[in-house]
Amino acid sequence: MPSREDREWNRLAVHMDQFHSHFRYEFNRVYTLADGGFHKEGMNLPRFLREAQQLYTHLDMHHRIETYIFPVLAKKMPQFKEGARESGEHLKKHKGIHDGLEKYDAFLRNSLENQSEYSPTKLREIMDGFKEVLFTHLDEEVKDLGAESMKKAGWSLDEIRRIPM
Repeated sequence: MPSREDREWNRLAVHMDQFHSHFRYEFNRVYTLADGGFHKEGMNLPRFLREAQQLYTHLDMHHRIETYIFPVLAKKMPQFKEGARESGEHLKKHKGIHDGLEKYDAFLRNSLENQSEYSPTKLREIMDGFKEVLFTHLDEEVKDLGAESMKKAGWSLDEIRRIPM
């Protein structure tokens, strides 16, 4: 079992990973049920589409919260800062994810309004368009918030304790 100090060093990564694991679950659930599997779960199409919209809502809210955390992290970690090392790699990936999510949300909203236009193939195609960047990004953020990365960046344990997350 990790020591109390190890848990504190990894607090940000563990916290972030809890959210990220749920996002992967939601993504995979929508993808799996898209072809009508939602009927086996007792859902009709409108209910499935509303549930699918939760992925968009949760990722959008998570991203908005990160806009407050990233500037704090960027003080010592360039990957969280726009225009720094690798042009702020996390921020660039957020743009790719956001673009995919906008297509996803528009498709779901249109499908709710015009259910006859719903296509599981189209939904999966949209999701395939941002899955890799999303899942890679989720993993990278957690790694970058882990104890090893935080220590390498020069954070003290006291500073980590004060990061509002």
